[in-house]
Amino acid sequence: MTAIKGIRLASAAAGIRYAGRNDLVLVELAEGSTCAAVFTRNAFCAAPVTVAREHLAAGAVRYLLINSGNANAGTGEAGLRAARETCRLLAGMAGCALNQVLPFSTGVIGQDLPVDPFAQSVPTLMQGLAEDGWDAASRAIMTTDTVPKRVSRRVDITGGTVQVTGIAKGSGMIRPDMATMLAYVATDAGVPADVLQTMLNGAVEASFNRITVDGDTSTNDACVLMASGASGCAVDALDSADGQALAAAVGDVCRELAEMIIRDGEGATKLVRIRVEGAARPDEALAVAYTVAHSPLVKTALFASDPNWGRILAAVGRAGVAGLDVDRVRIWLGDVCIVSDGGRAPGYTEEAGQAVMDSSEIPVRIDLGRGDSAETVLTCDLSYDYVKINAEYRS
Repeated sequence: MTAIKGIRLASAAAGIRYAGRNDLVLVELAEGSTCAAVFTRNAFCAAPVTVAREHLAAGAVRYLLINSGNANAGTGEAGLRAARETCRLLAGMAGCALNQVLPFSTGVIGQDLPVDPFAQSVPTLMQGLAEDGWDAASRAIMTTDTVPKRVSRRVDITGGTVQVTGIAKGSGMIRPDMATMLAYVATDAGVPADVLQTMLNGAVEASFNRITVDGDTSTNDACVLMASGASGCAVDALDSADGQALAAAVGDVCRELAEMIIRDGEGATKLVRIRVEGAARPDEALAVAYTVAHSPLVKTALFASDPNWGRILAAVGRAGVAGLDVDRVRIWLGDVCIVSDGGRAPGYTEEAGQAVMDSSEIPVRIDLGRGDSAETVLTCDLSYDYVKINAEYRS
């Protein structure tokens, strides 16, 4: 992990849900930093999402306050009061305005968020702030994750080298519209807030909005991009060479974090890349990709390493593509063509399909034969452990 000048982090064990592990994170942005964010589109968005949106609109963000173990979602007015009170506690101790604090929560839905652990832990967090706090923070935001997710990149732009570092959490309840995940990315470049927001929107669309574990969109999803400007290198426009270089680095960080989330999907044993090409429009390609990715029959066959290609064919056929000419559709497992001319490919053998399905990474390619649009979605298999993890989540 590369520290980002102007961004400091601290973690603490507040006992919000977990005993004996850090579950509260504070992120401090230096004066003059800019901040952008995207949030879940779930109508039952969590209280901290509502408050963070309001505060972000006011600008001049100085602190992020993140807790795991309790989502503070489905908690009504009490949840909003709790989210605002945690911001008020921090603002009072940090000497900043209330709307300069963005709250974030992840964990169990429908349980009231206790405020006392925040009051007890914020002083410790303030004292522990350090630029090298990324690793501890990546662990403190975990819930059902089995590994921390963190990525760093550097990029040369006019005036020198700038750094990009990001962390994320997410393992289940993962589906686009912010696919339960939280992600925090920072750079030491100086970037105006509007440029930063556009940069983040593009990065998220090509990364966190192209993954799915189980088709469930969380109430709490959020991704934040921060720019401290501490490097002295400025990026004032996205369409400049420097803007494109920084956007590429931010995109790389987001894509790698997104892939880490899928690799760590609850109970997952396989990473699956579903590429749909030859579509008439991008939304058509995505509709087919997600229909395949969300099919329980396809996902369980992947877990069993069973080359049951008929399940993929059936999913493509029910994706809602109007006027689909099935005779033009071709489907591959890896390099093995499994479907063409409306049925099983003439050269397909079970042995060839089995060799692909035995791998831990499985590429699925679908050509609809309708146009030039293409999209790729990452997913995983559906195992016994996914059911066990989620059946026992509140126990």
